[in-house]
Parts: sequence; structure tokens; C-alpha cells
Amino acid sequence: MIRVLIVDDQPIIRRALKLLLAEEKTVKIIGEAENGAKAIAEVERLNPDVVLMDILMPILDGVQATREICQRFENVRVLILSIDDDDEYIAQALRYGADGYLLKTTPPDELAFAIQAVQKGYTHLGPGLGKKIIAQIPDPMFGSGANWEKLTPREREILSLIAKGANNREIAKTLYISEKTVKNHVTSILHRLNLRDRTQAAIFAHSRSANSS
Repeated sequence: MIRVLIVDDQPIIRRALKLLLAEEKTVKIIGEAENGAKAIAEVERLNPDVVLMDILMPILDGVQATREICQRFENVRVLILSIDDDDEYIAQALRYGADGYLLKTTPPDELAFAIQAVQKGYTHLGPGLGKKIIAQIPDPMFGSGANWEKLTPREREILSLIAKGANNREIAKTLYISEKTVKNHVTSILHRLNLRDRTQAAIFAHSRSANSS
């Protein structure tokens, strides 16, 4: 059972989300909060698996709350659920550690799937949002296929595992190499692809997979 905390400043939205997820056997709503500051306190008190986080809220917005939660509670996943698909909000939330970003118009079945995905360590973005993030990545060759060719076979293996949500320890165990070697490969991958962090690397891998399918 995935324990979920709902964070939104509008009571009607919180209630709607609770009703939408009530039929999901894999999800249990354990609490709610009306702003980012309260969300942090509730995460500390309840230790949820996943936080459904709104962006625009009083006292402390969802982006800053995401940053605080991801820094302090490494086992808690944050899934942004917002009415706004502003590029800057998406990029900043992911940069601060959010595991996914969906619009509030997302159908219930996709929302439930996204909750399950991020709880397992995957990055999940709603339709069209991945392209918005890709457009912000500075390398002009991103997504063209040329960058993939810059990687060694081992780096491609590691990037594929990053896209599946694996951490350095899990990658090391899967490939029978040391964590230090994994770390060196990740640094090389980010440098070769001109990416900022693992989130962008995962998005790159997902994008390439989608484009080649």
C-alpha cells in the first residue's frame, strides 16, 4: 500500500483527489496539508511514501516545499500536481528533487499509475511536459540521436538504469562494478550530454526511447 499525502491550498481539490483515489487498492491517503509549510510538518509526522504537491500556495509554495522535503526526507517521493504547465515551474521542481509533474486535468487512472511509478523510483511526466523540459536543456543536439553516440556502451547501460530509477548502489550491483566506478560514469555521462543532473539524464533516456519506438 502506497501511503500518500495530499498538499493543496484548495479544500475542494483535496477532497476531489481523495475521492478519485479512494477506489485505488494500492493507494492510501494518510493526510493532507493546505500549504508548503504544513506539508513539511506533515511529512515529518506521517512519513508518507508519496506527496502529491500543488505549486501555487500561500505561506510556502510547492517548489520550495519540494526542495525542503527532498533534502530532508530522502525516502519520500514528490509528485507535482498543478494546474500550471509553466516551463520554469516544471524545471525548478524537478531540479529540486521532484520525481514527476502532472497537470490537474490528468485522468484518475494515469494519476494512480504515476503515483506507483514515482514510488518505485521512476520519473514521471505528463503528456507534452517532457518536451518542455527537453527544450530547456542547453545542448542544441539534445534529442537528435547524435548525443547518444557520444556515450560508451557501458555509459549507455548506466543511463538506461538511471532512467529506470536505479541509484548508484543498485547500478553497481546490477553491473558488478563498484559504486565509485558508477559515480565516475555518471559524471562522464552528464558531461558528454551537457546535462545538469540525473533527472535530465533520465528524461533524455525516456525521450530517446519514445522517439525510437
